[in-house]
Amino acid sequence: MITLADEAATRRAAALLAQLVRTGDVIALHGDLGAGKTTFARGFIAALAPAEEAVPSPTFTLVQTYPSARGEIWHFDLYRLKRADEAWELGIEEAFAAGISLIEWPERLGSLLPSNRLDVTLAPGVGPESRRLLLAGAGDWRERLAGIEQAWATAARQA
Repeated sequence: MITLADEAATRRAAALLAQLVRTGDVIALHGDLGAGKTTFARGFIAALAPAEEAVPSPTFTLVQTYPSARGEIWHFDLYRLKRADEAWELGIEEAFAAGISLIEWPERLGSLLPSNRLDVTLAPGVGPESRRLLLAGAGDWRERLAGIEQAWATAARQA
């Protein structure tokens, strides 16, 4: 569990995590409304696609894509999805195969959500802007996440 003091810390944590991604990765962003999922996604995207000046929430478009040196980033917000199979119309199969997928409200995918993924859970912390960040990796994510808490502690001291 990592404690994030504010939105800036959330963006820094996302940027740190972005350095670990590879083409084909799926990152499932969990948390209630207002938990910081979109803030996390913005920090992640800014780290890999710095040419993007604005990273809008895909709440109404359901998906936004961003070019990056590591592959196209697909940012999904599935809050308004009625059925899991609607995700096929958004290009999720292409994203899983050849992109980097950030998925808000991943539970809407049900069994379509790949098992080899990183689950990022954001929850309210003690202060009004603080958050708790929990990372749970399946597949090769376990190995990649080794030492992330230490790296975060070092980065937080330097901020």
